[in-house]
Amino acid sequence: LVFNPAPHARGGVPAGGAAPFDGQGDKAVPTPRDGGGYVLDNGLLRIEIDGRGLVVSAYDRIAGREAIAPGQAANLLQLHPDFPNQWDAWDVDAFYRNAGCDLTDVAGLSVAGGAVRVERAFGASRVVQLLSVPISAKRLDIDTEVDWHETEKFLKLAFPLDVKADRYASETQFGHVYRPTHQNTSWEWAKFEACNHRFVHVDEPGWGAAVVNDATYGHDVTRTVRGDGGTTTTVRASLLRAPRYPDPETDQGTHRFRHALVPGATVGDAVREGHRANLPERRVTGGAAEVAPLVTVDNDAVVVSAVKLADDRGGDLVVRVYEAHGGRARATLRADGFDTARAVLTDLLERPDTDAEPPARADGGLVLALRPFQMVTLRLPRV
Repeated sequence: LVFNPAPHARGGVPAGGAAPFDGQGDKAVPTPRDGGGYVLDNGLLRIEIDGRGLVVSAYDRIAGREAIAPGQAANLLQLHPDFPNQWDAWDVDAFYRNAGCDLTDVAGLSVAGGAVRVERAFGASRVVQLLSVPISAKRLDIDTEVDWHETEKFLKLAFPLDVKADRYASETQFGHVYRPTHQNTSWEWAKFEACNHRFVHVDEPGWGAAVVNDATYGHDVTRTVRGDGGTTTTVRASLLRAPRYPDPETDQGTHRFRHALVPGATVGDAVREGHRANLPERRVTGGAAEVAPLVTVDNDAVVVSAVKLADDRGGDLVVRVYEAHGGRARATLRADGFDTARAVLTDLLERPDTDAEPPARADGGLVLALRPFQMVTLRLPRV
């Protein structure tokens, strides 16, 4: 069985449910690229990886649009010296960007299990990356494992995108926030490093792209004007630091990161892919029958963030949903085996909210009308 815990269904596996594994490969097969490297193409997205293991093209076939800025490469590891003025393990000072190097030397480039495998070595450290494209999704998955043994260094992963974006969206708990990409004021200059949860999304009218992550939230986003008059918006994920105080062994050892580049993404796509990266499908041993989800909603803008038994152990089901796209949304929520007709709105502590208007009911479900980023908690008794 393939179990999908994420709040959005993908690839025929119901969200919060399971479906039989068909035994087929789920990744596009790498093919050799002229001039060295490999091509990953699923008919939706064409990725070109050169002989250095860098992504030199990410072509959105649906939109007919290239995501990577001209003459640049994504999946680029960059190493900076890291000597904050004080508070070694806590501070990052902006001047770290004044020096650094691109890690473009490759120790190995091959195909492994439907993915392109890239090996690099630098200093006393080593990196292994697996780059793959799912058969039915417009997404480049990047799985990075770093055996880290540096001192007072800062490791970044860069994605220079051919997008003219004056701001970017990034997830925060139960929603997302916008931050500018410019540094026109001292306030914006001071935001050279920001904490962004599951995704960073940049766009211009008609097209956008997202970089999603599974747990590592530090990012910087900058924009530059190229010689051809176009604008490059560069999203860089912060992977590792190596401070010496108070612990000289900070972060030493093996670390694993999962990122994805999603060309042609809307904010809704970024929300979905961010959840997928953090709650990936997994294969488990089970029967041949499909397992239906316990709770469903019929609008992707409404995310089910929690499904649990009530804290008082009374046997009721508690479901928490929120609007994730930043707009108004209507959705019908259904819960198999629980009585939606007796559903009660509660606060976050599962206490009944007597001032709230009860949700409407239709076709055996609850009709929810949510404001932008509104969060709703429901308590449903058993049938």
